[in-house]
Amino acid sequence: MPTIQAFRGLRYDLGHVGSLSDVVTPPYDVISPEFQETLYKRHPANFVRLELNREEPGDNESSNKYTRAARFLRNWQAEGLMQLDPDPAIYVYHQTFEYAGQFFTRRGFMCRVKLERFGQGKIYPHEETHASAKADRLLLTKACKANLSQIFGLYPDPDNEAQNLLEDAIIGQTPHTATDHLGVVHKMWPVTEVNILGKVAAIMDPKPMFIADGHHRYETACNYRDFLNEQSTLDSAHPANFVLTQCVSMNDPGLRVLPTHRLFRGLPAMTSEQLTSKLVPYFTCENMGKGPEVAANLWDEIEIEGEQGTLAFYTAADDTWTRVRITADGAKKMAEIAPEHSADWQGLGVSILHRLIVDTLLGAPNLPKAKYVHLVQEVIDGLVHGDAAGRDASTGHVGEGGKFEIAAMVMPATVEHVRSISEFGERMPAKSTYFYPKLLGGVVVHPLT
Repeated sequence: MPTIQAFRGLRYDLGHVGSLSDVVTPPYDVISPEFQETLYKRHPANFVRLELNREEPGDNESSNKYTRAARFLRNWQAEGLMQLDPDPAIYVYHQTFEYAGQFFTRRGFMCRVKLERFGQGKIYPHEETHASAKADRLLLTKACKANLSQIFGLYPDPDNEAQNLLEDAIIGQTPHTATDHLGVVHKMWPVTEVNILGKVAAIMDPKPMFIADGHHRYETACNYRDFLNEQSTLDSAHPANFVLTQCVSMNDPGLRVLPTHRLFRGLPAMTSEQLTSKLVPYFTCENMGKGPEVAANLWDEIEIEGEQGTLAFYTAADDTWTRVRITADGAKKMAEIAPEHSADWQGLGVSILHRLIVDTLLGAPNLPKAKYVHLVQEVIDGLVHGDAAGRDASTGHVGEGGKFEIAAMVMPATVEHVRSISEFGERMPAKSTYFYPKLLGGVVVHPLT
């Protein structure tokens, strides 16, 4: 891993704002317009005013949502609502959450990581990025001159040596605690002991890091550094050479990757029988019953099976679920149509879904973007109510209620897939992974001045 460093974080003063729960926010890409409004009303200093400020009538190049975010940040510091920590720290960060009837705690720590372009060192991406999101984040970074939210980085550590060292350092300390809108409990402890910080940096130094979430923010940080270098060569110690990062061991017992199921429109209406006729002989197909609610038991079976090549499709034309399993012919066909990719990439459920099934066998490579959801109940609700049922997990936006022709349930990529495919120099299809829960914005800010 490139150099990691402690830093003096900018944090809310709870004596001024009260509860941390009232001022933190999820990342910008999972905030719906309705929830954005809720956060605005929750507290006058809620972090959403920085992370995802509202557009206003009359916005222009010199006065807009980015300049307003910067003004909020300056004012909150001037008023003492946010204060710079007196000493450099690494910030231990725990998230306790419930999933599938069990409670987990994902442990990690926030530090700043020295930037390097993908392909030039030991930091690896695993998903594609989009220019519009990077342009948005760059405008915000230029205005606020800060990393407002964290990159989520995974690193191999079979014995969790770095994390355990930090866990020992926080024994007996009271954490800063927030509970988010999903009931996830977030706890944070600053660690400032110089000898501990040095030991953690030494442990991390030889390790690679894989971006689990925050690809747009990472590339934006590189672009902002390059922008400053064009104005005047940065000193090597300048904070813009680094990016705020939450580091999580790939071996942490609380690490969970959720599936990202797809709800499609733009395909011609088809029955299960018609779908099967398009997929055979590349898949074996089995009728699993009628009704959206069949999804629950069907997904349980697919999860237990644990095979990337096993998927489930709902066809609205006959209200039927079909389970499909890739055959040897299907694997051969996948290799033929995606020869530029590794066998690991070809074997991913999301690769099979999009490249082999949607693009090739269904002949629909230019579909409108699917609606992405993570929970089976969200699949069921979407099929019953259309896209007015809940937010899109990819954009946070609620749709207009239109029905979906087809739904697909697909296994998520694993942490090991992230590592093997990233090290091969490839990127997975979009929405291959969803590391739950999301990191909160407003826990700590990394100033870039």
